[in-house]
Amino acid sequence: MDKSTDELYEISLKREAELPDVVHLTHLTTPKSIYHLRLGFASLASKPYTSKWYFSLIWPVTLWSMMLNWLYGRTFIAKRYRISKLRLQSWYFLQYRNETINSLIEEAILEVEERGAKVLSLGLLNQGKELNRYGELYVERYPKLNVKVVDGSSLAVAVLLNSIPRGTTQVVLGGKLTKVAYALAFTLCQRGIKVLTILEDEFLKLNKSFNTNSESNLIFSASYSQKIWLVGDGLDEKEQLKAPKETLFIPFSQFPPKKLRKDCYYHSPPAMVTPRSLENMHSCENWLPRRAMSAWRIAGIVRALEGWNEHECGYTMSNIEKVWQASLQHGFQPLLLPTESKY
Repeated sequence: MDKSTDELYEISLKREAELPDVVHLTHLTTPKSIYHLRLGFASLASKPYTSKWYFSLIWPVTLWSMMLNWLYGRTFIAKRYRISKLRLQSWYFLQYRNETINSLIEEAILEVEERGAKVLSLGLLNQGKELNRYGELYVERYPKLNVKVVDGSSLAVAVLLNSIPRGTTQVVLGGKLTKVAYALAFTLCQRGIKVLTILEDEFLKLNKSFNTNSESNLIFSASYSQKIWLVGDGLDEKEQLKAPKETLFIPFSQFPPKKLRKDCYYHSPPAMVTPRSLENMHSCENWLPRRAMSAWRIAGIVRALEGWNEHECGYTMSNIEKVWQASLQHGFQPLLLPTESKY
């Protein structure tokens, strides 16, 4: 493992003195994904994450890394970047029960506050309605926080809206409804694009949340003829198999859907290509391609660059178009749709 285990140990035991401007709080997706960090195997970190067969041969190291994190690690700084004059850090921890996760997140927020950071963004499963009301729980507990807690939902929606091929008049929306999903469906309906749900329960929840004339573009339908699908966690595999050939699946969740179809196209979860001015980006972010960064992480960076002085958590959202334009102005660019796509 080269010097990776020693490096992780040092990072976990003593936080470097460098004071960050922006912290992205995330977690390992699996115990083995620790090898995908730059302090693991550089050859793995430089490519989108996939599990390798030989990981099973080094399970003692995996176990040791987990034990180290439990004993000392609460959070450890795994990545450091720079853009403009901002110092960016990514803090990681392993996943536990919801109560423990909330405690770790709360401790991290207070530590980030003490260090004088401007923004803390919540990545992956560190945010959610059931877990912490998309970060609102911590803002309520500490109303005088100077650090701004950001869930990144507005930029995620903006990325999704700009990932849908031009000329699209209908989309299918399926999977677990989240803050992003509600905002996405509402905005599409406002723009005159018909949003079809294939489950009645999803239709009723969305319809109840609208309370405007936009609901006329929300349709409950058992039709599977549309070729643009916006999908989230929990999409039934049987539903995915019913999609027509050459369907483009665009995930609105932070995790990619399982690729069950070889005759369809799968886009990445909401993400953008980073500008060259972003320094020290030597590893891929989970399953994203090189030089790509999740919308949730970018949202925190853009907020700090712009100097916006409000939280984005709970059920509040920043202006979607404003956030999108700010991201473009700072050099972030949309990811290309799958090259095989004909849309």
